[in-house]
Amino acid sequence: MAKGLNKVMLIGHLGSDPEVKVMTSGQSKANFTLATTESFKDSDGNWQEKPEWHRIVVWGKLAEICGQYLKKGRQVYVEGRLQTRSWDDPKSGEKKYTTEIVCSEMQMLGGQRDQNGAQAGGNDGASEGYERPQMSQPRNEYPQGSSAQASHSSVPMLENEKDDLPF
Repeated sequence: MAKGLNKVMLIGHLGSDPEVKVMTSGQSKANFTLATTESFKDSDGNWQEKPEWHRIVVWGKLAEICGQYLKKGRQVYVEGRLQTRSWDDPKSGEKKYTTEIVCSEMQMLGGQRDQNGAQAGGNDGASEGYERPQMSQPRNEYPQGSSAQASHSSVPMLENEKDDLPF
């Protein structure tokens, strides 16, 4: 039986440039906000957008990468877990809470948006030193000698094998 699942996946736009700090332990930490948008039709049939803001925390090497490549307006995919922290407010003495997403994976999407919301330069971020990974050739997942592998060989199909196909 599973003990629990705490996983968050978001695609949104940065609301601010990441703020990167180096902790006393030497580990890097980045904080930024991410806006996701829900689109829906209101009672009059008009499209409305409702933004939701998320606090993102990134640690280690990934925090340094975020600080180097992410800027306000950039679209990203973030994967991580929810974490709630509490502290005592020094002014009022009351307990404060915040819920944030501790990011374990980040993928830059699209390009950086300019002031009008259009792609800046239309280059999908390639000029920022980031290239999208190329898809590799699919691996042959069939064990040696299987009939599925034989269909990929250079041996031509026999005429009577064509008749057995259901389509």
